[in-house]
Parts: sequence; structure tokens; C-alpha cells
Amino acid sequence: MAGNKFLILDPATSLAKEIAGTQTSAGAANADQIPALNSSGVLDITLMPPGIGSSAQAIVTSEALAAGALVNIWPNAGVANVRNANATDTTKPADGFVLSAFASPATATVYFPGQLVTGVSGLTIGAPVFLSTTSGVVSATAPSATGNLVQQVGTALSATSFVFQPMAGIIKG
Repeated sequence: MAGNKFLILDPATSLAKEIAGTQTSAGAANADQIPALNSSGVLDITLMPPGIGSSAQAIVTSEALAAGALVNIWPNAGVANVRNANATDTTKPADGFVLSAFASPATATVYFPGQLVTGVSGLTIGAPVFLSTTSGVVSATAPSATGNLVQQVGTALSATSFVFQPMAGIIKG
């Protein structure tokens, strides 16, 4: 979704010029631009200076990610990429999560431990939350098939939210 547009006085022509607000920053190339809220209604972490806001990082996707998906960080030809975490593949533990949906390739904002995840369902307050055998999804029950990765990813705060705190998983024998 494109951000709101603003009028500026173009110094070259002395005419009003319409520009879009910047929703993500590439660094110095975006100096002096007007920031705009992203599709989640917040300032993207790339617009914030280091140490401000939640613990997040911009990482390139290697597959499409749904809003709220748990993600795995992996080395794709020596470059960090993110993909959906999945308990059926022991090489895809949950390392973080995304708030918005992202196509592939795209630069996703990945959030790390200690952050609140909302928009889930079926959780019990105080109960563990696990990585699911469905890509990018959480479950109130641990995977039970042989070879599955059993990874607790947090503790439920309500039926629809949990604090993301991934633990080392174990492979179901």
C-alpha cells in the first residue's frame, strides 16, 4: 500500500510537486524524506535509529510470508534470507516473526524474541505455544509425529496473543 502523498515546493521549478511518504528506509538515500505509516499502521523499523523500537531487522524473503507468520532465517548463497518456519522440517525452526504479509523476493521486517504476537486463535492463557506443522503457524499442541521438530515458541497471554520466546527444539523420536 502506498503511503499518503504530500505537496512540496520543487526548488527547480518553483511549482508544487506531489510526493509519496517513505514507508521503508534504505538509509542515507532516503535523507530528508517525509516518513509515512506502513500497511500495519505503524512506522517501519527501518525508519527508526538503532536502539529505538522493537528488536527487528529487514531481511530478504525467499518465499511468500503471510501476516503474522513465524519465520526461519537461513543462509541463501551466503545471504541471510527468511522463509516460513515449519515443524515438519528440522532445518526450519522459528527464529522470528513478521507482522505484515510479504511477497518473494521482498524485504521483510522480521521481529525477534520478547515481542507480542497477536492475531492467533485457540490459545489458553499461561499455556505453551508451539511451532506448527503448518508453515508459519503456531499451535496450542506440540507436534506428535516422528521426525517433527517440537519447539515451544512462547506462552499464551490470551486466546489470541502470546509473547514470542522461542526455545531450542527437540526432534520427536
